[in-house]
Parts: sequence; structure tokens; C-alpha cells
Amino acid sequence: MTTADSATVQRVVVMGGSSGIGEATAALFAAERAEVVITGRTQDKIDAALARIGGKSTGYRMDAADQADITAFFAQSGPIDHLVIAVSGAAGSGAFADLDLDELEAGFLQKFWPQVRILKAALPHLTSTGSVTLVTAASARAAFAGTSGLAAINGALEAMIRPLAVELAPARINAVSPGVIDTPWWDRVPEAQRRDLFDGLAATTPVGRVGHPDEIARAIHSLATNGFITGVVLDVTGGANLPTGR
Repeated sequence: MTTADSATVQRVVVMGGSSGIGEATAALFAAERAEVVITGRTQDKIDAALARIGGKSTGYRMDAADQADITAFFAQSGPIDHLVIAVSGAAGSGAFADLDLDELEAGFLQKFWPQVRILKAALPHLTSTGSVTLVTAASARAAFAGTSGLAAINGALEAMIRPLAVELAPARINAVSPGVIDTPWWDRVPEAQRRDLFDGLAATTPVGRVGHPDEIARAIHSLATNGFITGVVLDVTGGANLPTGR
């Protein structure tokens, strides 16, 4: 791990920062005048996100599922104060009896393995007070039909947080576990169906709505910048994971 001059501008890398939660997180850090690097698979999306983010933000096109791309990124990255790993995928959901296990494997290849590989590759580049925040999902510990595959993918990541926080100290390792958030992840669902789904979820959630990307971004920012927090999986679900007694 590298040593940072405390007087220097913070350097933040957001893997998967070209939309949704990643973009909102990058924008929050950029608003504080941090040097922010976002990554994504599509240059057009990166360019559009950079125009919205502004500040000292730059982009790097890479496929987070490709080890060669990960290696190439960190070969030129320089020191990193805060790493946010927001890469994800949509594969692995569905009723278990009908679940194509190849799709479940694809889900691990889209999210679990990229996050783990990125974290491992980043270690030599984290500053002595550096942080890593993974973005998982509340499906890891929920009990909703049709989410057993997602629970396996996100649960595997969350299970690593506490031992990694001990093993990789003084780097701080945390995760934010969002509930249902209105992001482009849901664009694969037809709009009318998506709105019905959101309305149904809102009716059973204590805060009465689904979440917004900026709310997850603020949670990520809090874990990343608070030097006395490590080994935490922070639920940001609007209370959807709470027993209600209904």
C-alpha cells in the first residue's frame, strides 16, 4: 500500500461509475473537489456521465469481468484513497426450480468475481488510510421468492467483508447493501411493469417508496470517509429488511 500526503486532493476510483449508484457516488466526491476516475464498458456512457459529474473527473473504459482490463487499469492508476466497486449484473434471478444454473454462474461472473478481482488488484495502490467500499444488495439476507441466486452472489461478497477488514488493515473494507433503487438496472423491465413493482414494494416498505441513487451514494461516501468504520455491511433499504409484525 502506498502513502498519501494528507494535504493532497483525495483520489477516488468508482468502478462501474457511468450510471446509477456509481455515477451518483462519483458526483458526490467530485462536488467535494476530489479527483475522481470512473470506469465503464461503453465510452459513450462514460462520456455522458462525465459531462453530468463535472469537476476533476476522468473516465477509463474497461470490462470489469476481464482480468486483462483490470490489470491494465491498475498498471496506470497511481495511488487511490477511496475505491468504490459498484460493478454488477442482472443474471442469476428467478425461481430456483426453473433457474438455469448457467445463468447463476453468469451472475457470479458479472458481479462476484469482478468485485473480488478488482479488490485484489487494487491492494498495492491503496494509500495507507485507504478505503474500499463494495456495493452488494439486500437480497443477500432477504427471503424473497425468486432471489436465491442473487442472495448467493451478494451473500458471498458480504461474507468476506469482516475477515477482509481484519486481514487487510489498515485499509478499511466495507459494503453498502442497497434495497430496491430506481436505477438503470431496472431498465430491462418494461416501464408499466416496473412501476407496478415499485408501487407494490413501496406499500410494504416503512419509508413508503423505493430508493434513489443519491441516497446510496451518501451511504457509500460516509463509510469511505469515516476513518473509524471498517468491517461493516450497511443496509440502505428504507426499512424493507425489518420485521414489521404484519
